Parts: sequence; structure tokens; C-alpha cells
Amino acid sequence: MTTPAITPWDEAFLRRAIELARRAREDGRHPFGALVVNERGRVIAEALNNAVRPAGDPTQHAELNACAAAAEQLTEDELATCTLYTSTEPCAMCAGAIYWTGIGRVVFALSEKKLYRYTGSHNQNPTLDVPCREIFARGQRPTLVSGPFLEEEAGQVHEGFWV
Repeated sequence: MTTPAITPWDEAFLRRAIELARRAREDGRHPFGALVVNERGRVIAEALNNAVRPAGDPTQHAELNACAAAAEQLTEDELATCTLYTSTEPCAMCAGAIYWTGIGRVVFALSEKKLYRYTGSHNQNPTLDVPCREIFARGQRPTLVSGPFLEEEAGQVHEGFWV
């Protein structure tokens, strides 16, 4: 499946997700960021990863946190027209959260495969090597996926973090 070209709008929001990942890293968290944007370009929710123990919860990935915040504010019909932008391809857990929240579109920067270049077998990021497209393809409602885009830029946030 080919990914359509990145639009200027998508590029701007992806750069915001990468900036959120940078902020998470500066705060001592894993470097992941996500935001939910409605069809008019209004940011509904932004989130950082908060999975670093002992203070964080390993299920508090940025995408899951952004989904939860958006679901508190919008109806199911409104969520279906939203896009989740994320610095890194959603993991299996986050893809499930996106699906169950009903967000209609995902745009990601760094692919799970390329993320592994930075994390390796790090015990704080044991990769589930399942592309989010595979998870969404098994659902009963469509979730459009675009990405990866800006992979080198998104990867820079991870350089030296997982050592």
C-alpha cells in the first residue's frame, strides 16, 4: 500500500508531534508525542509519553493519552473526522486505542521498523513488530493511515536516548 504525498498541513502537525516528543525527552520521558486535530485544523488534544517508571504508567503512551483527552471532548461523529498525528508509528496498544476511540485518520513520522534502529532491544521499549496498518485492517470501520514521513527528523529525537 503506498502512502500519499505529505500535505503542508500534515507536515506542520507532524513537526508539532516531533516537538512534543522533544519536550517529553527534555522532561525525562520517552521521546514520543502525539496530537489530535479536527477537520478544520483545530488542535483538540496534545500529549507526551508518560510511560517511564516508577512515576509513569507503562500504558501512558502519547497516542493513548491524546486519544483519551480527545474522547472526553468530542462525540463519536466528531472523532471520526479527526486525525491523530504522532512522532512515531503507533504500537499495537495505541492502534487499538485509536480504533476504539474512533479517530478516522492517523499520520505518523518515524516507522516502527526505523525506531528499532534507535531502541534496539532496550528493556524500556520492547518492540511489538506489528505495523499499525495491519491492526486497523482487521477492524470493522476504516482508519486511514499515512506515513512514514519526516523519518530522519523524527529519528533525531531518539538519538542517544536509548543507550
